[in-house]
Amino acid sequence: MSTFDTNGAGQDITVVHLMRHGEVHNPDGVLYGRLDGYHLSALGRQMADRVAEHLAGRDVTHVVASPLERAQETATPIAKAHGLDLGTDARLVEAENVFQGKTFGVGDGALRRPENWKHLVNPFRPSWGEPYVDQVVRMMGALDAAKEAARGHEAVLVSHQLPIWTVRSYVERRRLWHDPRKRQCTLASLTTFTYRGDRIVSVGYTEPAIDLVPAHLRAGAKPVRGQAPGQGKAFGA
Repeated sequence: MSTFDTNGAGQDITVVHLMRHGEVHNPDGVLYGRLDGYHLSALGRQMADRVAEHLAGRDVTHVVASPLERAQETATPIAKAHGLDLGTDARLVEAENVFQGKTFGVGDGALRRPENWKHLVNPFRPSWGEPYVDQVVRMMGALDAAKEAARGHEAVLVSHQLPIWTVRSYVERRRLWHDPRKRQCTLASLTTFTYRGDRIVSVGYTEPAIDLVPAHLRAGAKPVRGQAPGQGKAFGA
């Protein structure tokens, strides 16, 4: 857990959990990005239910998700457990990616095609998709809106790996460009921002469904030939 300046005693404490969605049914290994039609797998639904159970005793008063099906389906049991309507915030959507709809495995797929190499020249922006800074701006906006909606209580926002990791890196004052294999943001994980008043005073991370996550999809796992970023590797999901 990262802890920051805690000045402001007596102000409301608000907790906002950024959750990554559960496993997606994607047998063809497509980088699905913002494409419609990609739903949770049976295992992904188990992950969603597990996190709903984990949060059942918490003071959750606000649940919002990315508009993509996998995020909506992950958030549904959480909202239901607390008797809440599920909201949608487009700012929580997956990052844009020029390789959307393509296979992007290790040793095959898009990386072997010379016409795609121009998109890989600048990992600092990055050149293959939505700038990291743009992701930070929209994700901070979603966090702030949730903090206001749940002030003094807790909120759950369901989003996607890359935007979650990017905004966490910003809050923890790390560089935004990074090795995608080292993101601490596994499937169905919770990255938790605690506010005192309007200031973030700590960032925590938990994995309530880690026993359900296949080993090759966990942080630090070696890439598997033919495995797409949509399955938890290189470009997020």
